[in-house]
Amino acid sequence: MKFIVVILKLIGWVVKTAVILAICSSILFVAYKGNQPMQVPEAPKGMTYFAFVADRIDAAKTVEPSRCGWGMMLSLAALGPIYSFVYTEVGIHPDGALARGTAPDPDIP
Repeated sequence: MKFIVVILKLIGWVVKTAVILAICSSILFVAYKGNQPMQVPEAPKGMTYFAFVADRIDAAKTVEPSRCGWGMMLSLAALGPIYSFVYTEVGIHPDGALARGTAPDPDIP
């Protein structure tokens, strides 16, 4: 019985360590790549991802999101993950049933 407990503790430790390493490596990757110049042709030369995000935040402040209404913001927060799944599925299977019922988007080839 002690052997099973030791094995379960070992498996728990391995899973916990793997999750912590995955989170830390993801943070380090984003921190490293976010400070590199973007390779997108439409981006200004030498602009980093963090500079782009700061520019978008400044642009959002000029629009005053508080005037847009919380309902719109909450619906975008709730539906954003669903839309990302739907349009990813449409991009992978452009002839599928989901693609026929989805509005066309010029960003999806």
